[in-house]
Amino acid sequence: MNILLTLFKIVGSLGLFLYGIKLLSEGLQKTAGNRLKAILRLMTKNRFVSVITGIIITILIQSSSATTVMVVSFVNAGLMDLFQAIGVILGANIGTTFTGWMVALLGFKMDITSLALFSLAIAMPLMFSKKFHIREMADILLGFGLLFLGLNFMQKSMPDLSGNVEALKFLSSFNKDSLLIILTCVLIGTAVTVIVQSSSAAMTMTLTMAFNGWLGVTASAALILGSNIGTTITAYLASIGTSTTAKRAALAHIIFNVLGSLLAIIFLKPILLLVNTLTLKDIYSLSPEDLALQLPLFLAMFHTVFNVANTIIFFPFVRQYARMIERLVPAKDEYDEGTYHFKYIGGTFIDSPELYMITIRDEIQKMANLACNMLNRYRSMFNNPEVNIEAEVAAMRHDEEYADQMQEQLSDFCVHLLQDSQTPTNASSLNCLIRVMDELESVTDSCYNLVMLGQKRFQQNWKFNEETDSELRQYQNLVQEFLNYVRDRMDRTLTKAEMQKANEFEEQINTWRTHLTDLVQGRLTEENAEVRMELLILEKIRHLEHIGDYCTNIAEAYHQAVKHTPMLQKRSGRPIPFQPME
Repeated sequence: MNILLTLFKIVGSLGLFLYGIKLLSEGLQKTAGNRLKAILRLMTKNRFVSVITGIIITILIQSSSATTVMVVSFVNAGLMDLFQAIGVILGANIGTTFTGWMVALLGFKMDITSLALFSLAIAMPLMFSKKFHIREMADILLGFGLLFLGLNFMQKSMPDLSGNVEALKFLSSFNKDSLLIILTCVLIGTAVTVIVQSSSAAMTMTLTMAFNGWLGVTASAALILGSNIGTTITAYLASIGTSTTAKRAALAHIIFNVLGSLLAIIFLKPILLLVNTLTLKDIYSLSPEDLALQLPLFLAMFHTVFNVANTIIFFPFVRQYARMIERLVPAKDEYDEGTYHFKYIGGTFIDSPELYMITIRDEIQKMANLACNMLNRYRSMFNNPEVNIEAEVAAMRHDEEYADQMQEQLSDFCVHLLQDSQTPTNASSLNCLIRVMDELESVTDSCYNLVMLGQKRFQQNWKFNEETDSELRQYQNLVQEFLNYVRDRMDRTLTKAEMQKANEFEEQINTWRTHLTDLVQGRLTEENAEVRMELLILEKIRHLEHIGDYCTNIAEAYHQAVKHTPMLQKRSGRPIPFQPME
């Protein structure tokens, strides 16, 4: 009964510790989320900067699992290539050692109960603040408090084995330097980390057992190597069902950690001797009581030395390593079925809207490129009767349906994030993105309707006079220019000057619409007017004017996003579905 009670105490303490890490990581992600795109731009410089970025991000969000899942997500979205991803993964392995140092320096050297209660006491009033950034700070402090409280409970839950001869005899069998014992401890460390999905939690458990005298130097080091392998499971799970490049990033993480750990097992004794020279005291000459006190710091140093050495060994061969991974996971056509599938990545320690929105914005950029290409294709076949119009209509129908699928799936996911969003910034940004997707889908509708009108014109063999043809081309070029202008500025908030330029585009389009409409109405009064052809021209003018309105709405959405003001209503409805004229 006592053994069962002790086990529940240890598991409960671990659960509290894990929940503290989760709160801390999510709070830090929310605080730093808006800066992630700037950090991503920094990654593109070179592999050294990528490693440094991986270290910084992991220290900031306190989870190498979150960092590696984030990397897989960014690679899946096309925001980062494999070469950059490998650099970040190398850095994340170094950054994760920060948790071990924090636990070793604070968890066993001072009264962490007081530290935990102090953190919780500060967090409590902040939780009820009306300001969201203050509530995010409360999550961080609450995470710290629960993390240290869980660590304290874990220490106190460990039973005193000094009088238990059988238990001490069993544990002493794990403190031998035989290869079998080392491999067994590596497997145990791997299994524990896979179960709890946190190398930080596995590291903390190892430090706690070492501090309580349960484990010796070699067994503790082997458990740490095992946790280094087990932490790759999170990235692997995140890569299931994703793109080829995302799978490559996950495999790169797995091979790097496994090979590094195997090398460390081979050279374990020299590494331990090196760590021993770097510490202030000779760990092998201490008494059992002093060894237990000094071992957590020794293990934190071992964890750091191992990961730094591993990174230094791999660093010169990152490009060659990336090529090897690309050969192991060959590229394949993932969109041959012609349907859209939005693939997003989440995990235990990565669940904040800020990170998902980076992927969503990239998908919206693809949607904008699709809309621009559709309008450009219509312009290229506008007055070209030699074009295969049936093939063009089929291709445009496919693109329009693809855009519909993008809008539906991305909007559904944004609504899901809106329900979980806790800050007005997130809500405003998500509403902006939903509106932009709606407008882009409307643009693709209008492009498809324009091609259908072109098909009707060629079937009837209607020919426009030279003046009408020239002016319609100028009108279409202006609309294309406006659409490209908006598309090229969708990665940021529009400035006042850029919004003014967008308004000027709209005014020019409206002026052209009025001019062309007046010309059509004038020709309709003539005796020999081709009424059905003129009505078709009016339809073309109307759809092009609609595209201009949708572009203005997109510009307004991005311009207003920074103000967090309610979105303006559309100034025009959706285009009327094309109806063939009798």
